[in-house]
Amino acid sequence: MTKLDVSVWRGGDSGHFQYFSVPRLESQTVLDVVSYIQRSLDTTLSYRFACRVGMCGSCAMTVNGKARWTCRTHVAKVAPDDRLEVAPLTNLPVIKDLVTDMSAFFEKWTAARGRFRSGRTRKDGFARVPPESPQRKLVDAAIECIGCGVCYSSCDVVSWNPDYLGPAALNRAWTLVNDVRDIDQKARLAAVAGDAGCHACHTQMSCTERCPKQLSPTVGIAGLKRAALAAAWKGEL
Repeated sequence: MTKLDVSVWRGGDSGHFQYFSVPRLESQTVLDVVSYIQRSLDTTLSYRFACRVGMCGSCAMTVNGKARWTCRTHVAKVAPDDRLEVAPLTNLPVIKDLVTDMSAFFEKWTAARGRFRSGRTRKDGFARVPPESPQRKLVDAAIECIGCGVCYSSCDVVSWNPDYLGPAALNRAWTLVNDVRDIDQKARLAAVAGDAGCHACHTQMSCTERCPKQLSPTVGIAGLKRAALAAAWKGEL
């Protein structure tokens, strides 16, 4: 039976790689490999997963240097030489082994005002948004983000500037800027127009290239730049 040589990160931020030999199987995913190690070779290995089918994003890790969903990443595509390196997501503090602290990631969603705010109450009727409207189409193109952190881990600007809000938070802000039902637009644009906001993006498109949902945070960030400039021109920022 063919074997995989697997290097797995152990410990915290100042940890080390530990090597394992794992049987290589047909249709094997990287999550299968990590699960085999934890169940059969070292039960102290810590990692996250939930759905196993690309719905939750909790199994995101760095595989051979790139952030990926491990449940959707087949060994055959990333380990032609029977070698794997599995590490935690970058740009996030490591709690233990392959588990990162996502607090800062979600705090930046809050800083970008990534919460929908409506002026309606439960007594009002449903707001009707024409599906063919240009703004609705812009929302549709960005709304499927599930907050897995792959784009954040892949972003060099986050590495250089830890205060940068990051592609996921800005993508969320972009969906709300185009939601005609939301009443927090001016405050949201002000929140994302600062030094750590949309203008800090260098448009390297790593977030778009790596997004497992095939979204383009780069497009949304560019839209925020235009919207912030228009608001500033009008004296609203």
